[in-house]
Amino acid sequence: MQLPAEVVTGTALIEVVRISALPAEDGAPYPGRPVAHWWGDEVAEALGLIGALPGSGQHRCGFAPGWSVRAYDDSLEPVLMEAAFCFGCHEVRLHGPAVPPALARQFFDADAPQAAALLARFRAAGVTDRRG
Repeated sequence: MQLPAEVVTGTALIEVVRISALPAEDGAPYPGRPVAHWWGDEVAEALGLIGALPGSGQHRCGFAPGWSVRAYDDSLEPVLMEAAFCFGCHEVRLHGPAVPPALARQFFDADAPQAAALLARFRAAGVTDRRG
């Protein structure tokens, strides 16, 4: 999948969120509990995995994302990008000031090794709930 260049070059911290509901309006943060903060090499590894997700066609599940990542620069405010992942319909929705409209909705192969590795990282972030 394609990530905004500003996110790839400017992210200093990633917050992993276990999503609990859909946002009340477009562009609002996904509600949920932050379960991890990644910095340094973890940021590069996570963005590398996300950027390497192969594309896929659209699947239908109603978009029920379980996880999101919020990317921050050194100032930690505002969020550069939030990406919400639905491993059921293979969709990721991105929003934030660094996200151009063309990248706001993408589809990824949820069966690819990169997707399995990303989901494993999410699950290892200290959450006992294993919904994908």
